[in-house]
Amino acid sequence: MKLNFEKSKDGLLPAIVQDATTQKVLMLGYMNAEAVAKTQQIGRVTFFSRSKNRLWTKGEESGHFLEVVKIQVDCDNDTLLIQARPLGPTCHKGTDTCWGGENRVQYGFLSQLETTIADRVANPKAGSYINSLMEKGINKIAQKVGEEAVETVIEAKDQNTALFLNESADLLFHLLILLNAKGHRLEDVVRVLEARSA
Repeated sequence: MKLNFEKSKDGLLPAIVQDATTQKVLMLGYMNAEAVAKTQQIGRVTFFSRSKNRLWTKGEESGHFLEVVKIQVDCDNDTLLIQARPLGPTCHKGTDTCWGGENRVQYGFLSQLETTIADRVANPKAGSYINSLMEKGINKIAQKVGEEAVETVIEAKDQNTALFLNESADLLFHLLILLNAKGHRLEDVVRVLEARSA
C-alpha cells in the first residue's frame, strides 16, 4: 500500500471501518504509519488515539475487536477503507455502529418488504392480506407458497415474461411471509447458502 501521510498536518489518515459481510459503515478512526503497520501485523484494527496520544487497538478493553478482512486505499492514497468482522458492538456506547444503526444485512427492497410483513404481524390492520393469511395459520401459508411455486413453474414453461416475473414475485412474497411465520428472516436462508458455498 502506498499511503500519503504527508497530506495530513498531523500524519494521521482517516480510516473508515466497514462490516465485511453487511457492508455497513461501523466507525471512523485515524491511523498513522505505525497504526497501519500494527493493524496488518496483528489482524485487528488499530488506530492512533488522538485523545490518548497512543496506539489503540479497537476492543482492547471491551473485547469487541474488529478483525481485518481487507484494507483498501482511495485514489488519492490518503484514506483507508477497512473491511472487518466485528466481535460485538462497535461503538463505545454499546450500539452496532457509531451512528446508532443496527448492523444487519440489507437486501434492498426485499428487506423493506420483510420489515412491512413484520410490522403487519406486530400491528394488525383491518383488511390486510398479510394479517388474513397469518390468521389462517401455518398450513395455509405453506399451501400458498406451494401454489405460487407451481404457478411459477407453469409460467416458466411458457414465453410470457411478465406472467413469469409476476408469479416469481408472488412466490418470493409468500416465502417471506412463511419465513416470518416460522420465526426466521431472509438472512437466515442466505447464511445457509453461504455455508454451502464454503
